[in-house]
Order: sequence, then structure tokens, then C-alpha cells
Amino acid sequence: MLKEIYIQNLAVIKEAVIPLTNDLNIFTGETGAGKSILINGINAVLGQRCTKDIVRTGCDKAVITALFTELSEEITAKLDELGISHESDEITLTREISADGGSVARINHRTASASLLREIGAMLINIHGQHDNQILLDSARHLQILDDFGGDDTLLEEYRMTFRELQKTARKLGELKKQEQTRIERSRYLNEIIDEIGELELSAGEDDELEKEYSAAKNSEKTVIAIKTAIQAITGEQAANDMIISAESELSGFTEAGSALNVLYERLAAVEIELADIASELEGVADKVELDGQRLEFLADRISAINRLKRKYALDSEGLVKLYDDACREINQLDSARGEIEALSAQREQLLHKVTEQARALYDYREHTAARFTERVTEELEFLNMAGVVIAVHHEKGKLTVNGMDTVEFLISANKGEEPRPISKIASGGELSRIMLALKSVIADKDSIPTMIFDEIDTGVSGKAAQKIGIKLRQIGRVRQVICVTHLSQIAVMADNHLMIEKSVVGDRTETSVTKLSLDGRVAEIARIMGGDSPSDLMLDNARAEIEKAALL
Repeated sequence: MLKEIYIQNLAVIKEAVIPLTNDLNIFTGETGAGKSILINGINAVLGQRCTKDIVRTGCDKAVITALFTELSEEITAKLDELGISHESDEITLTREISADGGSVARINHRTASASLLREIGAMLINIHGQHDNQILLDSARHLQILDDFGGDDTLLEEYRMTFRELQKTARKLGELKKQEQTRIERSRYLNEIIDEIGELELSAGEDDELEKEYSAAKNSEKTVIAIKTAIQAITGEQAANDMIISAESELSGFTEAGSALNVLYERLAAVEIELADIASELEGVADKVELDGQRLEFLADRISAINRLKRKYALDSEGLVKLYDDACREINQLDSARGEIEALSAQREQLLHKVTEQARALYDYREHTAARFTERVTEELEFLNMAGVVIAVHHEKGKLTVNGMDTVEFLISANKGEEPRPISKIASGGELSRIMLALKSVIADKDSIPTMIFDEIDTGVSGKAAQKIGIKLRQIGRVRQVICVTHLSQIAVMADNHLMIEKSVVGDRTETSVTKLSLDGRVAEIARIMGGDSPSDLMLDNARAEIEKAALL
């Protein structure tokens, strides 16, 4: 509950301490006395936007502090979450607005952001001003009002949980499908790498080993050719050995012992034997040199294939092996993504079925709620002197949204026999105020916000209708703290706590004060509202009688 408001240097309010009770608090005062300033101050301390213009002229800053007591479990849980103490089950919200345009917000003297002040404030106070009647004119807001009346958001929360999961799944599925063409092209490229490099079954450093083996093989081939050529030169046709034998034959007839030719003949014979032995040893060496033509051809082809890939990908053998391994891993991931698309598609279908069933259950719940809602609001409207008004809920199924499949619009018929039509096309300003009050009345015990503020909810009404509004405000005040700014006596007499906002001139400055009225003060203020300044004794007696009568209602 809002226990007290302290205001300093706010426009024409120099300083004011405003005590409030837990029931119906009424503010009255002449036009221009500063009632709107009070509401602006409350808005400021609740974290709403404010400007430096509200700072009293000549002052450095304006200060508004609100003391709240009897905190709800929802509030204490939020404060605990934020690490803000709430000893004695109370907290203070403070807003300082500097004349230079800056502002400072505090919760229990701890500096806070305006957004945090706004978040906490929304859990403490619900303010209804004339502009809030626009909620009734906006059909998009009607579903929330109906749900507030229903009071049980279990089905809605379950639905929203599934709906958000469906959105998340659909979003992820959409992203994967967008990437599908890129994946197809990437997969084609990776498979080319895997086919080309994988076919070689290449190992790191293999190209160097192959080059060494190929070089050795090529040298063996050259060695064998050289040996065979040498043997051919020694033993083949027109070979060296045959020429030596021929030379021996020519000299054989002239080799008397001791002659010079005999010595040369013997040397030729020795050369013949040596050449034959050399040829024999060369054949032995040739047999020992390994030469595998098929292996040499294999080596040449493999080296060529490896070099082609090295040039194509501008990598060495280690790089090719790594490229192959990376491609294998990535293609598995791409295959996994395709599997994920299939799994997500199936999951989306399951979630769509589930969320549709939940939406239908929610629709049925709201259908029953709408019937109770129209019955209750009609009762409230009849009480508020609008017995001829018929309210209906136009409820249809539409596309799935975060709020379900429901489209809801409130319709009214202002005159008996007329078909209900959208509120925006029928209701007057006074009717809107009373319809809104009826709605506030039927949902007053449905939420945990302890304080409701009505700023001139009596606009456009008078007489008996105004009296009914006053009675209804008092009824709401039995379950919620109500703060109301009014200019009608029929509402003011219902106050449990009556405060007067009064403007006066002190020295050369205008000041506004807020005073808690005694019974005599209330009588004088009610008489002023009823008959103007300087009320007669008869007017005072009438005012007292109205207050006493209101106390019995």
C-alpha cells in the first residue's frame, strides 16, 4: 500500500507530506489548484518520463518520495531477486529531478535506474487516467482485459511455452533451409576433394619417399643399360674380344720363342682372357641390380598424380592429407545438418499439433470466461446507471500468435434493441469512464497490484451516475487501496480519507498545499463543490447530510 507521499519543490508545491489510508482516498480542490501536479509527481516517482519544467522556479531540484508498506509476496520476491532490503515490510521509492534536466532514482536510498523504478512501480500501483479509456477503443487490448478477468493464466503460460519452442524450432529450421543450397554446393566441392585425394590413399611425406625410390629406380635402369652396352662392346659382333682374337691369329705364325712378337702375342692372349673375365663379371653385376619396370611405371604414375593434386590445391602432401581429413569431418557435419533438418521438421510438426491443441483448449477457456465476463460487467454497468447498455464479447478463431488463436473485441449496444457494435463507434466519454470503472471493478481482486489510482474518472458524468461511481470506488476500496482525484461531490462524500489540494499566495509566490480534512473540513469542501465559494448554512447542512448518508451506504 502507498502509505505516504513526500513532495518538495514540484511546480507550485513547495513541500507537502501526504498521508494515505488503505481504503478510498479522495483528492479534491479547485480547478488549477494542482491536482494534475500531484498525479505527475506520482508518475515521476514510478519511473515515468518527466521534464525539468516540473521543478519549482528558482530551485535546484524537485524531490518526490513514496513510502510503501504491507508489501505483497510478488514485490518482496522481486526485491530479494534484486538484492534490495525491505525491513519492516516497507520500501521507499525516490525520484529527484534536477533543474538542469537530469534525474536520479532510488529504491530504499539505493541508486536505481528509471526503468527499474518503473518495473517496481508497475507492481505497486495501477494508474487510470482519462487517456486509459483509449484501451477500450483499442480492440487489441481487449484480450488482455478478458484474461485479467479470467484470473487463471495456466493454460496461456503452457501455450506460450510451446509456442515459443515452436517459434525457436521454426526459426532454426528456416536458417538451416536457407543454408541448404550453400551446403549442396559445399558438399559437391568436399566430395570432389574426398574422391580425388581419397583415391590416392595418400600419407603425409609419401611424395618425398616416392621421389627417392623413383630416383633410385631410374639409376638402376641406367646402370643395367650401361653394363649390357659394355658387355656387348666386349663380346658382341665387331666387339673388342673378337678383334683381339683376330690380332692373335695374325701374329700366331711369327711367335718364335724369345722374339719380340712372342711377348706381344702373349700379352694379347692375356687381354683376351681379362676381357672375357670382365664380361663375365659385368653379367654378374647386371644380374644383381634390381630392376622392376612395372614398379618404375607405378612410381612415375603415382608421383604424377600426386603432383597434379599438389598443383591444383597449392599444397604439399601434408596439406593434402589435412585437406582430406578436414573435408571428411565437414561432410559428416553437413550430413548431420541434413539429418537435423529432417529431425527439426518432424519436431515442428509435433509442436504445431501440440500448440494447436493447446490453443483450442485456451479458446474454450476464454469462451467460458467471456460468458462470465459479460454477465459480471453487465451487472456493474447496471449498478453504474447504465442498465440499458448491453456488452458482448466478439470471440473468433484466427491465426496462431503468442496469445493463442483468439481475436477478441468488446461490443456494446447503448440502447435496447440495437445490435452491439464496437465500443469505439458507440461510447461517449462518460460511458467510456463508467465502462472502464466496471472493468476495473470486476478485475480488482484478480491481480496483486495493491493500489489503484483514478484521475478524474468522473469525466462526462453527473447526478445519480456520479453517485454510483462513488459507491463503486468505495467497494473497490474494500479490496484495494484506491486514490481518486475528482471534482464531483457525489464521489467526494464517499471518501474514507479526504485530502484537499489548495493553492494560495505566500509572500510573492504561489504555493499549493495538501491537507487531510477533518469532518468539518470535509463538510466545508463538499459544500464548496456543490455550491461554490462561501456556501450558505443550508448548503453546509446538505453537505453534512450527504456525508452522513454516504457513510451508511
